[in-house]
Amino acid sequence: MRRWRAVLLGLFFALAPFIAQGAEMGKFQYEDFKSPERCRTCHKEIYQEWRQSLMSQSFTHHWDDVEYFKLALPHALKLDKVAEVKGGCIACHAPLAFLTGDIPPKTPAAGTRANEGVSCEICHSITGSTEKEPFNFSYTIKPGKVKFGPRKDGRSSFHGVEYSEFIKSPELCATCHDEQSPYGAWVKETYREWNSGPYAREGARCQDCHMYRAPGKVARSGKLRSDMAHHAFHGAHFPNKMGGAVDIALYADVNQASPGSSVKVRAELFNGKVGHYMPSGSCEERMLWLEMAAIDAEGKTYYLTLNKKGFKGEEYTISDGKAFAYQAMGEIMGVKEFGGVKRDGDIPDGVRIFRRPFFDPKGRMTICQWYTAENSIVDYRIGPRETKIETYSWDIPQDMSPGHVKITATLYYSLVPSSVGEFLELMPSEYAPVKVNTATLDIEVIK
Repeated sequence: MRRWRAVLLGLFFALAPFIAQGAEMGKFQYEDFKSPERCRTCHKEIYQEWRQSLMSQSFTHHWDDVEYFKLALPHALKLDKVAEVKGGCIACHAPLAFLTGDIPPKTPAAGTRANEGVSCEICHSITGSTEKEPFNFSYTIKPGKVKFGPRKDGRSSFHGVEYSEFIKSPELCATCHDEQSPYGAWVKETYREWNSGPYAREGARCQDCHMYRAPGKVARSGKLRSDMAHHAFHGAHFPNKMGGAVDIALYADVNQASPGSSVKVRAELFNGKVGHYMPSGSCEERMLWLEMAAIDAEGKTYYLTLNKKGFKGEEYTISDGKAFAYQAMGEIMGVKEFGGVKRDGDIPDGVRIFRRPFFDPKGRMTICQWYTAENSIVDYRIGPRETKIETYSWDIPQDMSPGHVKITATLYYSLVPSSVGEFLELMPSEYAPVKVNTATLDIEVIK
């Protein structure tokens, strides 16, 4: 009896992050929630913004569709340890399906109400969280005639309006944007990154950046507001939001150099615009890397050599075309003798990658956050208001002709490694590199 009690207690604590936060699953019916189209009748412009956002596509978005139905769901059905992700993923990506117990939901192609994603009725029915620092879909929700909003003077002829401090808070975002895996590893910490950084201390919230304020009407018959919160939710999936997110400055130790000599270059990257780490969220699959090149007067390109720093786990932060990873994908999908795909995708060798790698229980790098047992080996992302300094060496070829040389630093970002995107047959736009920023520095090659 004592042995079985220990086994049951071990199982409970292994699943506790999901059990504790899953109390709302199956408590409601689909008809308890109005469709976004009903909201559009009065909230036309907000509806249009939401429709263009990833909130409306949280279930239908191609990568989310593939990740759940090709990887997470099959894995949950095979491995008891991760069984709870069958509903856990859906709690945030298709909350109506989760709340009604429609687990697993049909695929987006079936056109069910799971396709509504994170709809108006979800956020404006949430009342709070079961956790002081929310995570793992720990929201509490009360659908009905009363909608919760951020204004004390809100009025509607169609439904009741109740002021909510929680809907204005970063804790609302944390219910889905912070996550702990079944193995106890923190695999999303965007809220916690913000909360421990300078922006939280200054009172800047998630909504201030991701729901920008501008004049507008919340509803067709509502009053004109000078500070309406827009519902586009721009973030990492929008190239224009990424552009300029990190600043770059370049410095060389000389202005002139001769063929055969060596030039030392310093690149300083400053995260002065993002309230959390770069990258954040699903950082097991995010790629942020810096390419350093010199272009001579004849247009020939040379890549500069990164000077290693020697910290633990640095090998995961320098691109290596011979390194393979993500073997769990093939195992889940039943691919025989799958050796993985290129760890860093199709980027040049030897460039600095700002990442936090995740590792599965077998010690292999993984993009399956639910299958993450370890991610504390190295975290080389750029924190809020942090400066990362990288140094490079370049040996000028003996036969280089005199003239101007342009040294260029280019910071790129992609949502997933290109190798993963190609293996899973994602649309190229899902893994195409986005230019975050660039800087240039001229030196003169003389005889």
